[in-house]
Amino acid sequence: MSAPLFIERDGHRTWLKWHRARRRVTDAVFSGARILEGMRLGASLEVDLVVHGDGGMAVLHNLTLDEETTGTGAVRATGAATLRALHRRANDGRVLPDRVMLLEDLCATLGRDPPHPDALLQLDFKEDMAALDAGVVAAFGAAIGALGPHMILSGGDLDAVTALVGAAPGLRMGYDPCHGGSLEALRASGDFAGWIDAALAAAPGAELIYLAHEIVTAADKAGVDLIDLVHTAGRRVDAYTIQQVTPASLAVVRRLVALRADQITTDDAERLYAEMNP
Repeated sequence: MSAPLFIERDGHRTWLKWHRARRRVTDAVFSGARILEGMRLGASLEVDLVVHGDGGMAVLHNLTLDEETTGTGAVRATGAATLRALHRRANDGRVLPDRVMLLEDLCATLGRDPPHPDALLQLDFKEDMAALDAGVVAAFGAAIGALGPHMILSGGDLDAVTALVGAAPGLRMGYDPCHGGSLEALRASGDFAGWIDAALAAAPGAELIYLAHEIVTAADKAGVDLIDLVHTAGRRVDAYTIQQVTPASLAVVRRLVALRADQITTDDAERLYAEMNP
């Protein structure tokens, strides 16, 4: 089959972003082999980052090691050498041959195997400004180096994202305003347009706005096209996350494509691509 990179409808391309670098739902998360594959193909992928004990960043989702790795305890209390010696765990808890990657390890690998010009790796910072100091910010910028144009940094704390982007020339910026009970508040207020206007004003440097698909579809039912409002402001939209491909999720994806979402984040890009291109 063709590579599961994007869906084209009526002249618009909607990229399928590999959530946690998973091409298939059965893949282990943050696989170095999958990241390299996707970057060679020109895919859109995502990895998570948390701060470790030596002031750098590790490619991990959780702030603790127990679930994702063979280690235990807080990532922030664990040094780089210890992290590199840990193995990753599969979705079912099995120990994998893959080791935990640090951000500089990932960037060094990508530097040796240059990405496709269309490839875009989202770095999703899972912490907030309180996790950063001058050393962490400087180490982040040094790790990114010349790879900035192939990467986009996002997160829920705009101050943290702004500080990190400022340390890495060429690094692109995204923003996710969907935190703190946003969906429930919007369903109560109905002010979807005002909410997205405020998000766009808060993050003028963000080229990609990450929106929970539940918010996009709730707004759509209320007669507000959030994606069009973002497009009118000259930005793009990533709608997240389609975790499994089911009749219900396919209906959501079809509507997101019809609304001209620029990206859809999914844990099963391969199957979603096949279902949307029978």
